[in-house]
Amino acid sequence: MASKRDWLEEGLRILSEDGAPALTIERLSTRLGLTKGSFYHHFKGMAGFRTDLLAHYEDEHTNRYIADAERAGEAAGAKVGRLLELVLEDKAASDGLEIAMRAWALQDAEARALQERVDRVRVDYLESLVRGLAPAERDPGPAARLLYLLWVGAQQLVPPMPAEELREIYLLALRSVERDEGSRRRGRSS
Repeated sequence: MASKRDWLEEGLRILSEDGAPALTIERLSTRLGLTKGSFYHHFKGMAGFRTDLLAHYEDEHTNRYIADAERAGEAAGAKVGRLLELVLEDKAASDGLEIAMRAWALQDAEARALQERVDRVRVDYLESLVRGLAPAERDPGPAARLLYLLWVGAQQLVPPMPAEELREIYLLALRSVERDEGSRRRGRSS
């Protein structure tokens, strides 16, 4: 018998490969080699599955990253570094999923609400990290949004951008934030 998590992980794979219309009980059951009864053991129909799938996506592809980055220590720089590593480690698997989630959000109100929340949580977390790298008087919003837009934009490229190339771009962006901060400090000391 497959666990609820097994069903949800298979759902994310199907979503990533073929989009939300491909999420059917029959397709899930066939891919897991299980009966539809096993599906109904865990979910109250397809609507319940989709709701649980959205929550699972948020937990695994947002909340888990934030929790893991927070364990990197007190310093914002360490958290940024850890978050970058986590995102790049999962890049190959998450690119298709992120695109599929955004496509689903264009067609479904529940998915749209989830995507808006996920985007807000991710940008807010990046703002908190940038705030830790910059002085209190500096607005961390633009730098945080830049970092997030790099991630979202990189997922749209065909063929996908290799993780190492994306790492270089992130490090360039982070250096520009730090360089901007350094020039602000020098300007105050003159």
